[in-house]
Amino acid sequence: MIEADRDTDGAGRGGHTGIDYAALFGAVPTPLSVLTPELVIVEANRAYLEITGRGREELIGQYLFDAFPQNPADPDADGMRNLRASLERVLTTRRTDTMVLQRYDIPLPGKADVYEERYWSPVNTPVLGPDGEVTLIINRVEDATAYVRDSLAAPGDPAGRKDPKKPPRPADGRIAEPELYTRARELYEHNERLRRAHAREHEVALTLQKAMLPTHMPLQRRNAAVRYRPAAGSLNVCGDWYDLINLSDDRFAVAVGDVVGRGLEAASVMGQLRSALSASMRVADGPAQALYGLDLYARSLDGALATTTVKVDIDTHTRTLTYSSAGHLPPMLCHPDKLVELLDQATDVPLAARSRPSHRPQAIASYLPGSVLILYTDGLVERRHESIDVGLKRLAESLARHSDRGPEEIADSLLEDLGMSSGTADDAALVVIRL
Repeated sequence: MIEADRDTDGAGRGGHTGIDYAALFGAVPTPLSVLTPELVIVEANRAYLEITGRGREELIGQYLFDAFPQNPADPDADGMRNLRASLERVLTTRRTDTMVLQRYDIPLPGKADVYEERYWSPVNTPVLGPDGEVTLIINRVEDATAYVRDSLAAPGDPAGRKDPKKPPRPADGRIAEPELYTRARELYEHNERLRRAHAREHEVALTLQKAMLPTHMPLQRRNAAVRYRPAAGSLNVCGDWYDLINLSDDRFAVAVGDVVGRGLEAASVMGQLRSALSASMRVADGPAQALYGLDLYARSLDGALATTTVKVDIDTHTRTLTYSSAGHLPPMLCHPDKLVELLDQATDVPLAARSRPSHRPQAIASYLPGSVLILYTDGLVERRHESIDVGLKRLAESLARHSDRGPEEIADSLLEDLGMSSGTADDAALVVIRL
């Protein structure tokens, strides 16, 4: 039995003392059962026992689908499959899942081989533990069997019922309630198909993301951190990208970019541009030449128009940053004295924006040991109804405030300060490098 919590001060809400929650659960008129994450029944109230015709000893400790197995005479029935899918969604999303009317036949009490046609309206609700994970699931069910039978009954029909797929329509043209049930069920099945299709698309998106973005830092760049945040509601893949590569023992390069658009199409363009720039970064004589070559390639690629990107070459021997930008927001260099410098002296138009390709500008900045360099995309700083300068100032102030920390801590702190920890309306990428 569920243990009863009692108020330690002897007074509950409304002045009640010593509430017996176990007795309260048992007396609730709505049929309720309690399941573990493994879908084992650990409790059921009286209303649940009554509508299922079971005793506690028949249910407690039983796997749900052993207690209520599939009707062997109707192996294609989807009630069990839909209920299982709903419970799995609760475990995955940690949210309540409401189901439409389901037909789920159960064995008659004492007659394991005789099944009764039953209709249910289930709601499955998670109970979360201190760690936010599902510890129990409350399975609430309303028995609609009598209503469905009465609504579908047809005078003169020897069986007393019509085909539930063809419910009666009143003479005045109104939709009968049984037909509403049927339509709701059709909508539910359609949503299930959409849900399965989305799950497959999401799996493709994750595979695509892993294939297109680097998963490890260059060996010499253990003092770097990256964050990749697709927009909330997206397929977890976007048109933003980042890249870090070694050029020599004392030189490495970093780049970020942003393709117009979202989703798989933008991600596909992003992957092609990132790969092209990665190759160009290894052979070009500086960032400007690399972006010039990328501009030539972008002109032959559908969806690449107006892509922005910035590339920085870091020379740890001369302690210089050589950079060039194709319409991208300027990298920020935070010096040891916490002065933040915008690297905005070599900014040009986005890729393929000119009618003819032209050479790109390039600039050099110096840094001292202990400086922090960040590259980012506009999703980190742009906010609707707010000037981009406000977002840039907010980012610069946050960077100065946290610049004494390690790259991973700086990255997390920047996301937190800019309100990105719980998701964002736009895609965002961030690279943090301790120089």
